[in-house]
Amino acid sequence: MDAASLADTFNATSREFDAVTPLVWGPAGQSLTFALGLRSGDAVLDVCSGTGASALPAAAAVGPDGLVHAVDLADDLLEVGRVNATERALRNIDFVVADATAWEPPSTVPDAGYDALTCSYGIFFLPNPERDFSRLVSLVRPGGGVGVTVWRQGAIEAFSRAYFEVIAAHSPSTEQVGRLAQEGYDKHPIRRMETADLLGEWLAAAGTTDVRVAELSNHVPATESFVWSFVLGSALRGALTPFDEAAVGRIRADLFASLTERGIDSIDLGTLVATGLRAP
Repeated sequence: MDAASLADTFNATSREFDAVTPLVWGPAGQSLTFALGLRSGDAVLDVCSGTGASALPAAAAVGPDGLVHAVDLADDLLEVGRVNATERALRNIDFVVADATAWEPPSTVPDAGYDALTCSYGIFFLPNPERDFSRLVSLVRPGGGVGVTVWRQGAIEAFSRAYFEVIAAHSPSTEQVGRLAQEGYDKHPIRRMETADLLGEWLAAAGTTDVRVAELSNHVPATESFVWSFVLGSALRGALTPFDEAAVGRIRADLFASLTERGIDSIDLGTLVATGLRAP
């Protein structure tokens, strides 16, 4: 998926994306901020920011003397983040529409670089995850913090399998290549970072040391309301693009019926939270 398509998909998710944040994106963003040990006055770069699930707690942690640059391609998501920041009286955060792969620190960032880099559920969307993330790490001062969250191996798999099978049943001639579609999943970048060992090695190769990886367990009841909000508030929404409103309604009904038939009463959102320090 190219940058424009990715932005379109996530712009469309803005309402549901924020609605599921307390159960999905928020716990990981809070955990990542805590694991990094951000301090008052720190300058933080948060990429693939969405509505600010990791950027907002980072802004709270660094206080009024710190700053956070929250970068994303999807301005509709960022606008929700701006509203959320205003409601929390966080004036030290800038939500910026930009391509993280070409981001250059503005003059407000110390010459040595950012004190920390955060990316929650985003590194597998970078065009070239290894090259692009290594460049982002280079924007952090030596010894500064680097933190990411990714789905743990097996997370969302049972749910996504059911979802893409329903999609295929409604459009059998359409090849689905979504995040966890059966086709193409083995080649997806996330396969290179979905276990603690793989993610640790991946971060080390990107230029970090002292890497620590912890698992955040998160199982959310698969109510019909949450299931559909999660579909519409994530990259899974992209698979619905070819369908009209009536077909989407049938897909929704068939998905919930499939989950019930399979005995899937909760969605595994297990996440790896990893931190390290930029190597000297």
